[in-house]
Amino acid sequence: MPVAQIFQKLKDNFNADAASGLDLVFQFDIEDADNYHLVVKDGSCDLTEGNHDDPSVTLIMNSETLQGIVSGETDGMQAFMAGQLRAEGDMMLAMKLGELFSIS
Repeated sequence: MPVAQIFQKLKDNFNADAASGLDLVFQFDIEDADNYHLVVKDGSCDLTEGNHDDPSVTLIMNSETLQGIVSGETDGMQAFMAGQLRAEGDMMLAMKLGELFSIS
């Protein structure tokens, strides 16, 4: 599945109720594909290709790891512990992804 479709699936599974009052930027640096960022603000979610100037947290992985996490086949914490996923910035925000997006 192309990375753009994976991110669209993530955005389609956004939980607006969990994002009430939040103002966060999740930067995704995909090592073998295009980078994207998600802006979560006051219950809305905007997906943009490219890099954000000031992300809250940056998640670095390859497209295979991304697809596994979004599909639910890969646990994000296990990917992190195995070195398949790295995070820069506010590490605790990475944990919020599971609340903000329904991983199927």
